[in-house]
Amino acid sequence: MATAVRPDPPTRATRTPMLEIAYQEQGDPDGLPVILLHGFPDDVHAWDDVAPALVDAGHRVLAPYLRGYGPTRFLDPGAPRMAQQAAIGQDLLEFMDALGLPRAALAGYDWGGRAACIASILAPERVRALVTMGGYNVQDTLAPPRPAPAAAERAYWYQWYFNTERGRAGLAQNRRELCRLLWQEWSPEWRFDDATFERTAPAFDNPDFVPVVIHSYRHRHGNAPGDPRFDAIERRLAERPPIRVPSVVLHGASDTVGPPQRSESHMALFPAGTERQVVPGGHFLPREQPAVVAAALLRLLARPG
Repeated sequence: MATAVRPDPPTRATRTPMLEIAYQEQGDPDGLPVILLHGFPDDVHAWDDVAPALVDAGHRVLAPYLRGYGPTRFLDPGAPRMAQQAAIGQDLLEFMDALGLPRAALAGYDWGGRAACIASILAPERVRALVTMGGYNVQDTLAPPRPAPAAAERAYWYQWYFNTERGRAGLAQNRRELCRLLWQEWSPEWRFDDATFERTAPAFDNPDFVPVVIHSYRHRHGNAPGDPRFDAIERRLAERPPIRVPSVVLHGASDTVGPPQRSESHMALFPAGTERQVVPGGHFLPREQPAVVAAALLRLLARPG
């Protein structure tokens, strides 16, 4: 299905200790900040149909490109291109620091959902509300990997591929073809058109995209070293600390890479009474169900807090 194309809001940039983070911004600059975090393989255009409802409600809406995507760049040309979960979470908190945001609402899925969950764990006082797609997206990167059921292992074929040198070369050579295939596989009922994909695909041309993606999928399986600066955070995350901020969990009923029963088992890690919705759609809910995502954020933000 084609998405109505709106003119892009301004793309700006801010510097953190590690990155120059590019981001789109729209809405009232004095409104409550809402940060929208995309996943792999995607970019800020995932939120094109979510942002307008938030803007209409008076919020300041910020959609950053994650490390390795779009115009976001590492400041140090020689810095290792790492993308372990702790780094992605720290990037979010440093993005908020760079913009002088003491507190914000967060929404994300896939890598972005992981960053939002981690920020909510590390700095709950800075998170007004959280909408996480797919549930509790935090990983235990310290425990030896254990086999999953066969169907789940098959769904993770891309992760095993990226843990080989052939997979690194394949991502570099066929990044558009591979990323489009993942869109199709992870959201099998979503009928996106060529224009929708091509609006996002240039984000994968970032010179750091391949090493960042490869590191992310190798580190989580114990096949690449992490940044020692994040060792303490990874140890804390391995304990599966609960999230204490007001939250809504959304899950696509036909998400093939993270089936909905996965988030059902996560609810004890959220505050008592946290709303969980399984909705029609797959992995890319901001694109497939933008009204549902926006409504979840607005419900949370309507509560006192």
